[in-house]
Amino acid sequence: MVESHEVLVVGVGGMGSAACAHLAERGVDVLGIERFDVPHDEGSSHGSTRIIRKAYHEHPDYVPLLERAYENWRDLESATGRDLLHITGSVNACPPEADLVANAREACETHDLEYETMTGAELNDRYPGYGLPEGYDVLVQPDGGFVDCERAVSAHVERTHAAGGTVHAREAVTDWSATEDGVVVETDRETYRADRLVLAAGAWTGDLLDDLDGVAVPERQVLGWFQPPTDPDAFTPDAFPVFLTQNDEGTEYYGFPRYDRPGVKVGVYHHLHETVDPDDVDEPTREDEALLRDALSEQFPGANGPTMGLETCMFTNTPDMDFVLDTHPEHEHVVVAAGFSGHGFKMASAIGEVLADLAVDGDTDLPVDAFRLDRDALAD
Repeated sequence: MVESHEVLVVGVGGMGSAACAHLAERGVDVLGIERFDVPHDEGSSHGSTRIIRKAYHEHPDYVPLLERAYENWRDLESATGRDLLHITGSVNACPPEADLVANAREACETHDLEYETMTGAELNDRYPGYGLPEGYDVLVQPDGGFVDCERAVSAHVERTHAAGGTVHAREAVTDWSATEDGVVVETDRETYRADRLVLAAGAWTGDLLDDLDGVAVPERQVLGWFQPPTDPDAFTPDAFPVFLTQNDEGTEYYGFPRYDRPGVKVGVYHHLHETVDPDDVDEPTREDEALLRDALSEQFPGANGPTMGLETCMFTNTPDMDFVLDTHPEHEHVVVAAGFSGHGFKMASAIGEVLADLAVDGDTDLPVDAFRLDRDALAD
């Protein structure tokens, strides 16, 4: 006999787990299906921490979604008793001729956010863990920080179960099809029927939806943890804000204070620009480590000590680096969440609400029109 649910969510990472929780809390009979463990280290929702920031240089239109995400993270903390959102302040920094800081300032001014500007030299004096070039432009926004990503996934799954929803791990979806009044989903264990389907399978979403071929493209990313050799106290969460910086060549670095595991965590945005098959991602190499050490030697020399760990993960990039959050234009029972392009997890608590809205009501009051599947940037 075919098992039936109101909503099936495929993928129980950052976005899918949040969708499951929001759906279950509304009394919806929801089943989340995850091909790996929950949480796991195969996709885009592991590695301890994800930056959250309101000084959003990518575009001011993200800020209202971020405001809701902050609210929802705090609500999730209250509901589960878990510490998930850690406020450190955030730093944007770049050479004077670049626009990263100017764009972050525009987001702050558009949405009346508190911020402070200064030079690299002034920032280095305030936060000794920083070693930026003295003439850099810098913006500090006090609301930035990080989300504990794996605990966040676990917390959303905990809320799902508490509200009567179900999650299956280690079960891979092999196919799905739309019917007149819903969907049928095949897995390596079972056949399911549902009124609605939410596809939130991260780097694997393109395998399940031909429309995302060339639109949501997996990219290999490597993160490193490095032990400060002389002054580790300069890199604690109360002394070292999260950062997104740019060097003279336009390469963007991002990173975090010491938390949960040894070392300062550092990444290079888009790393080596490697498009990958999500089922065949190379382990970290010495070339990866050397690229991360470039960031330390240029801007954070006090953290340039022994390597404590290297991990791969994946970005799933769209051509314009904006998300896909939409009801499928040809299948009204199917909601798509994909292409978070390395900057989506911070908003997962709000994106889960959007996905629940779309699955239940077919629309949402949250501002997501820019993330439609039929936008010009994805049609070109």
